[in-house]
Amino acid sequence: MNGKVYDKTNFFKHTFCIFREVAPDAVQEKKFHYTSKSGSSYYFTEEGVYRNANHWGRAANCRWRLLPLTDGKTNNAIAKTGYAKWTDFYPNNETENLFYIEWDPETDAIHFQHKSNPEYNGNAVLRNAAETTKRIQLIKKLFETDNWADYLKYDDFEALRKTITEALITTNKTLQQIKQPFL
Repeated sequence: MNGKVYDKTNFFKHTFCIFREVAPDAVQEKKFHYTSKSGSSYYFTEEGVYRNANHWGRAANCRWRLLPLTDGKTNNAIAKTGYAKWTDFYPNNETENLFYIEWDPETDAIHFQHKSNPEYNGNAVLRNAAETTKRIQLIKKLFETDNWADYLKYDDFEALRKTITEALITTNKTLQQIKQPFL
């Protein structure tokens, strides 16, 4: 647990949160309590907050991700509504090592995650926001191209990609250092 208690008075101040998308009819009858300058609307409950917005990711000094109802990326051109419990908010800043990378090998989905997430098992290296973003971009390149493996010795390309991806998540080694044993 992160120790800090979040509610409607402070959830928007330097927080990380993953909202879960809800069907539009979940808030259809509700009158939103607040609308921000950027057009996001908020409805507060005792347990959490609904947010309707067409922008997810960085929101002012926060990092708020929307977990979509269906597989795929969140389209920021279309407003979506997400819900988060107050206990889903964690402290966020740009300098502390608060974040780790979460990878789903089945779908190759790569995400930022907060160390206060109860699912964090301690295997992934904690990094600050900028370092985590850079590492995610590097991993995504491993999935988009295969020229990074041109001079490496391996029998199974997918096994190699998995080994290198896991090392990029669980160590602070550079890609060059990780590739060294395969030269």
